[in-house]
Amino acid sequence: MAKILSAYERNYTTEERELADHLIGLEKKALDKWFKGDVSGYQTLWSGRSFTYFDAVVTERIDDFETITKFLKSIDGKLFADSYEFRNPRIQFGKDIAVLTYQLFAKTNLIDMEYNVIEVFQEEPDGWHVIHSTWSFIRPMDKKFPDLNNVV
Repeated sequence: MAKILSAYERNYTTEERELADHLIGLEKKALDKWFKGDVSGYQTLWSGRSFTYFDAVVTERIDDFETITKFLKSIDGKLFADSYEFRNPRIQFGKDIAVLTYQLFAKTNLIDMEYNVIEVFQEEPDGWHVIHSTWSFIRPMDKKFPDLNNVV
C-alpha cells in the first residue's frame, strides 16, 4: 500500500524526498541510542562546527558544542525508555538547510517526555548536521513536574 503524502510532501522533488528520508533516519538513529542511555547519536548528529541549543530544562541558550557535550556526558547512561513515539515529522527545505520538526513522546525512567522538537540541519563537508536544536515541552502549563534537579 502506497504512503499517502501530505500537501507539503507532494511538492518535494525526488532529491528532497530522499534527503527528507535520510535526515529523519539520522534523527531516529540518534533517538534509538538516546533511549538506551547512549548519547553518542546526538554527539555525532549535532554540529561540532556551529551549534546552538534550547531545552525546556535549560535557562539559557547553549552556544557551542563543547558545552552541549558536557551536558550530554552528564546524562550518558542515565536515561532509558522501552519505546518512544516519533510523531508528525516534517522537513522544510531552504537553500543549504533543512528544518525537521516533530513531536516526541516517551515514558523514561527519569521524566515523561512530551516535546515539540526543532532540528535545523545544514550540510557540512562531512555530511548533514544539526546546527540548532530546540526541545520544548508541549503545553507546559498542563504539566506537573517532578524535582527536575534529579533529572539533570
